[in-house]
Amino acid sequence: MQFPRVARFRTVADLRRHCESLGAPIPFDSAPLSAAEGSPLAAPLSLGDRTAGNRWCIHPMEGWDGTSDGRPTDTLLRRWRHFGESGAKLIWGGEAVAVVPEGRANPNQLCAPACGRDGFAVLLQAVRDAHAERFGIADDLIVALQLTHSGRFSKPTPAGRQPRIAYHHPLLDARHAVDPSDSACLLTDADVERLIDAYLTAARDAEAAGFDMVDIKACHGYLLHEFLSARRRPGPYGGAFAARTRLLRTIIERVHETCPRLLVGVRLSLFDVVPWHKVGDHGEPFPFADALPYDCGFGVDEMNPLAINLDEPIQLLNTLRDMGVCSVNLSAGSPYTVPHIQRPAAFPPSDGYAPPEDPLLGVWRQLDACRQAKEAVPDLPLIGSGYTYLQDYLVHAAQGAVRAGWIDAVGLGRMVLSYPHLPADSLAGKTLVRTAICRTFSDCTTAPRHGLRSGCYPLDDYYKALPEAAEVKAIKAAL
Repeated sequence: MQFPRVARFRTVADLRRHCESLGAPIPFDSAPLSAAEGSPLAAPLSLGDRTAGNRWCIHPMEGWDGTSDGRPTDTLLRRWRHFGESGAKLIWGGEAVAVVPEGRANPNQLCAPACGRDGFAVLLQAVRDAHAERFGIADDLIVALQLTHSGRFSKPTPAGRQPRIAYHHPLLDARHAVDPSDSACLLTDADVERLIDAYLTAARDAEAAGFDMVDIKACHGYLLHEFLSARRRPGPYGGAFAARTRLLRTIIERVHETCPRLLVGVRLSLFDVVPWHKVGDHGEPFPFADALPYDCGFGVDEMNPLAINLDEPIQLLNTLRDMGVCSVNLSAGSPYTVPHIQRPAAFPPSDGYAPPEDPLLGVWRQLDACRQAKEAVPDLPLIGSGYTYLQDYLVHAAQGAVRAGWIDAVGLGRMVLSYPHLPADSLAGKTLVRTAICRTFSDCTTAPRHGLRSGCYPLDDYYKALPEAAEVKAIKAAL
């Protein structure tokens, strides 16, 4: 099924009318404003005792270009310098850093024990120096480090996935070759206690390196997100809501106690749906009739797991606010199981499926869920996701959402791989560089799915010149 491409809409009014016809009234402003003209995106944002100079944020991404033991490389530091040059004043993690080697999602992901304080300091210096060189000062820049464990999607060596799970999932186990009778991949309570210590050690190193904040990642199907739905797990970390959130809450409490200078944020999948998969030339949800009531989701309607239920996520947001979490960065779903929900795109990655709906509906779904969360928890700063698919009209929507109070700040992920200077250009009142705008070709996902570095092969000259560019083309041609 074909849907009209965003680039074909000649005006924002045309796109607004199309979205309204879909029942997806995204709040587009009629024209972008510069900082001098009073753009809502130029307003400062207070997080705890610190202030970010504007409302643009750079999302953390999962790099595939560290060393084999998980330390920074020149290619990786190039990306961090781009984050600093972007003009965004909140760098939310920059990179997903595994707290233990076995929790890496790929064999070249950054790893906290390998980096240590000195490795983290190199990352921070890259982003801060680049920001200061371009903008004169970095005093109003907040830089976080994202700490993670990949759980079900762990692949720490080239040999293949080595999942570590919170509980056996009736649909995902089969998809990801997990034997439902295998208890070896299940984390024990003792494993969980050791993992808490690993998060704390990484946070101490981040504080010593000078980071302003750590993000405790609880999104996209990774381990802490999976624990939020661990109703089937016995013991202190599964079952009722208080137990399922205990791991996340304990890590946050321990970091607050041990690293009082650090701000603590959480990147959270606000909702999910039942997993999807490719069937023939299209995507379908896994058959779930035998799994009802569906007890393996977070933010999911248990009797209709294709629908959202925000009751528990909003309860968690209130809990996080009361614990002193400075901000929550809201995402949705998982790129492995529901890419059209998590990352709306015109072109699927190699392990995905063609869009089953106009991707604008996916954008709207995330923006509207964020709106509901903001209405429910108005005193917790929230960061929004899902804007990249809006392409030429991204700034119109980001500006409109912040102006309307739907969200406090807008984050960019894959857009920054192709167009790192978009925030700075927008606030300077410059016309966006159309040839740099991400068109959601999904090469930045297809490449790592095949063990290659993640980057924008179609639009970034650096990646175009790499040998991997030809491999990505060959992979896509074979598909």
